Amino acid sequence: MPVNPELYFDWAATAIPDQDILETALKESLAAWANPSSVHAAGKEARAALEKARSDCAAVLGVQAKQLVFTSGGTESDHIPLLAILNRPEKGNVAVSSIEHPALREMAEELKKVGIECRLIPSDKNGFVTPEAVLQTVDAKTLFVSVMAVNNETGAVQPIQKIAAALEEAYKGKRKPRFHVDCVQALGKVPIDFLNEPGLDSAAFSAHKICGPRGIGILYLKKEEEIFLRGGGQEGGVRSGTENLFGAIAFAKCLERHAITGGKTKSAARFEEQKEWTASFIKGLLSIKGAAIIPEARGVLSQECFSPWVVQASFKNIPGQVMLRALDAKGICVSTGSACSSKKASRPILEAMGVPAAQRETSVRFSFGPKTTQAGMQALLDAVKEVCAAFN
Repeated sequence: MPVNPELYFDWAATAIPDQDILETALKESLAAWANPSSVHAAGKEARAALEKARSDCAAVLGVQAKQLVFTSGGTESDHIPLLAILNRPEKGNVAVSSIEHPALREMAEELKKVGIECRLIPSDKNGFVTPEAVLQTVDAKTLFVSVMAVNNETGAVQPIQKIAAALEEAYKGKRKPRFHVDCVQALGKVPIDFLNEPGLDSAAFSAHKICGPRGIGILYLKKEEEIFLRGGGQEGGVRSGTENLFGAIAFAKCLERHAITGGKTKSAARFEEQKEWTASFIKGLLSIKGAAIIPEARGVLSQECFSPWVVQASFKNIPGQVMLRALDAKGICVSTGSACSSKKASRPILEAMGVPAAQRETSVRFSFGPKTTQAGMQALLDAVKEVCAAFN
């Protein structure tokens, strides 16, 4: 049975695709079917389509087209700059936030096998990584620093501009570690206005979080750097492999539709609308006996501190998996955290925040998107109330 888009609340895992965009992108890519690296006329036609998609993405993001590399998704866009440090002759350390996505946190841990120390930058109890915490973690041997823009489980918006500025100041006149930002949960959800910060070196994006296809991502590189991975030399030698023209075209069109930029755009208006709906939803959750928002301070901190598209809540005496299945039986889709970690019992992000084990076990993530409606959110709230009443 098809899922009602209005009752889908797992947008942080993947967004419902924009069918019209995917169909148009497929049609355009079928017309330019050749290998973009081929030098004959058909190849040049495909290359032109690919470069137009790149330029369109760059225009939306406010960067140069040559700074964008098409990849297979957010994970690869995180891995490429991290693994680039393997070209360094010296063995130093990497510093990643304790609330980072597994794509970065677990890959950084793997580098221990080749003699590179992995340091975790602590978050505070509200899920924020401060510039001070970053500076206290790094040292002269730090090669790479990563802090995600928006946390995928709590929606906490990290102070990226302040962290970039702090690193730039701390390493003035010295070799600065590369500062990378995972923007997967930020794109299309909050304004991204920090890519041109002097202290920021790279950023990762994924199309399927903004209603695009799976399997296509973007890596923003402020300047050229030597990459560890090798292959056919596509994408300026940064990401080898025959280019995904369909994905690139679709990504560009989804960016143009969903990215939150300045001015009175539809996406900006939808962003403001979601703020109001989410504030009301949180208020409704807090009226339920035994319910709590994670972090609790979300109720008093400025709305700007959190993405309105993600809410983490716990329900006393109701395991998260039980709440998930109970809502699923009502045709409602939610999750207990990152889809990439859905088969794992641990909740590293909540652990890093100091959330008690009992509360971690009873926590659920609600995430929203462009097709979410106020009526749908009310239906979700009513369903959660019914489940809670049945268990208490």
